[in-house]
Amino acid sequence: MVESYIVEQDYQRFPSPCYVVEEKLLHRNLSLIKRVADEAGVEIILAFKAFALWKTFPIFRKYISHTTASSPSEARLAYEVFGSKAHTYSPAYDESNFPTIVECSSHITFNSMTQYEMFFPETLGHDISCGLRVNPEYSEIETEIYNPCAPGSRFGILANDLPEQLPQGIEGFHCHCHCESSAEALAHTLIHLEEKFGKWFSQIKWLNLGGGHLMTRKDYDVELLISILKGLKSRYPWLKIILEPGSAFAWQTGPLISQVVDIVENKGIKTAILNVSFACHMPDCLEMPYHPAVRGAKTLETEEEVEASTSPYVYRLGGNSCLSGDFMSSWQFEKELHIGDYVVFEDMIHYTTVKTNMFNGVSHPAIALYREDGTIEMLRSFTYEDYKSRMD
Repeated sequence: MVESYIVEQDYQRFPSPCYVVEEKLLHRNLSLIKRVADEAGVEIILAFKAFALWKTFPIFRKYISHTTASSPSEARLAYEVFGSKAHTYSPAYDESNFPTIVECSSHITFNSMTQYEMFFPETLGHDISCGLRVNPEYSEIETEIYNPCAPGSRFGILANDLPEQLPQGIEGFHCHCHCESSAEALAHTLIHLEEKFGKWFSQIKWLNLGGGHLMTRKDYDVELLISILKGLKSRYPWLKIILEPGSAFAWQTGPLISQVVDIVENKGIKTAILNVSFACHMPDCLEMPYHPAVRGAKTLETEEEVEASTSPYVYRLGGNSCLSGDFMSSWQFEKELHIGDYVVFEDMIHYTTVKTNMFNGVSHPAIALYREDGTIEMLRSFTYEDYKSRMD
């Protein structure tokens, strides 16, 4: 059961549809992340690729000091809005926007030696620490689309391709090979990372272990993570260790509240059509794919589970775009659904809010902050002008 302080009587207090960030749950995650950083003696920074709701940055700044960016826009958001320069990595920088990266970054990581040779000279004379992304050729991520260490990956330099003496100005390594992973996965990764790249550690000042460390998940072994990081620090005391999770910050910090707008039936399959879209508002559900939890409903993930259900209240949930595949199956509800009923998708703040689109001109959900005192702060509402301006 996903924890939430929003009860059924609250749904009508929000616009429909609406993403809702719950401040109390956000503080919970931030407090745990700060404890890990303090006890392990490392720095943990926020990855904008998973969460970039900048009106919540005043909350974040009570717990962390830096963020990570992968584009000029994210770097500007770090510097101009969060208030500190970004730790920036991109698979490929562009000559036209690299000056913005330089202006807004304290750390810049290059994905290849070619990128280093092209852009490192432009960092000289600025207070920037440069690094290289390395590929340990090991990852426990099972979904291929999210595995940055799959054979043929475009991410990072292999150990065989690094010179014995690191090039001028390289002060750090960046390694990212996790996705909603456990502390045990980090321990296994470090074995491969140290084996392949440890001989260069004496030449660098910092080691960025990337994201995907889902330390705020309830079954995550936080004490093991702290122990692993302390062990790493003891082996290489001169290295500053950095982690940059995204999901961990906003994990289970709020739902997407939607409503049923129609119910159709075809060949015995009932579909509740909602005023949200999987394609537009929950793209990871189709990309991954994974079944989001729906409040008050049981997820039926396989055809066998659907066939075994004797409930008359089994529904597909359909989006309101014209994409035929804009639906997911199936959920067993406690009672019959009707037009106007609320359908609440749990844990819809991390990644979802940064990956939405306006395909088909589908109305974008509003974004709200549910304060600890029970008041609601509307962070953003969207109109026709937002859709129109994207084509301007």
